[in-house]
Amino acid sequence: MRLSPERWAAAEETSPVTEIQVGIAELKVCRQPDRLITIGLGSCVGVTLYDQSTRIGGLLHIMLPDSTQFSNITKPAKFADLGIPLLVSQIRLRGGRLNSLQAKLAGGAQMFSGLNEKFMLNIGERNIIKARQILKSLGIRIFSEEVGGNRGRTMILDTVSGQVLIRTVGNQAKVI
Repeated sequence: MRLSPERWAAAEETSPVTEIQVGIAELKVCRQPDRLITIGLGSCVGVTLYDQSTRIGGLLHIMLPDSTQFSNITKPAKFADLGIPLLVSQIRLRGGRLNSLQAKLAGGAQMFSGLNEKFMLNIGERNIIKARQILKSLGIRIFSEEVGGNRGRTMILDTVSGQVLIRTVGNQAKVI
């Protein structure tokens, strides 16, 4: 059942749910009834993966698309090319199935309008493109996304329903 943002808020008040914070360049995995939340998705991209049958989900907050230009990588979740496969691996370790995973994306905004695009390197757009490429290469379908634009976002994955709530600065919350 798809919840409206209003019904989502009502459910938050009545259910004994733990909300697990996912920081920048981090990933976390949990199972129902808990929720995963990440804030501060500007040019960063949030990737959720969810297995409906096991109700296991994960959330990754990537900053950069590609790790190959870096030599000393201490946080693989910082990069789309390393973080997404790591998220898949963590979900599978907890019983999730690769062929059942559903992906949703948020973020990838261009936060600094008016600046030279070459100077900014289009990090948000590059993060979106790379996340899509990696998911496709793993055979994971993207079910929905809320990407681009020029505003920050918060992304919340509900492991009971698999729905993702997006809060965008200056806009009403929406479920994707």
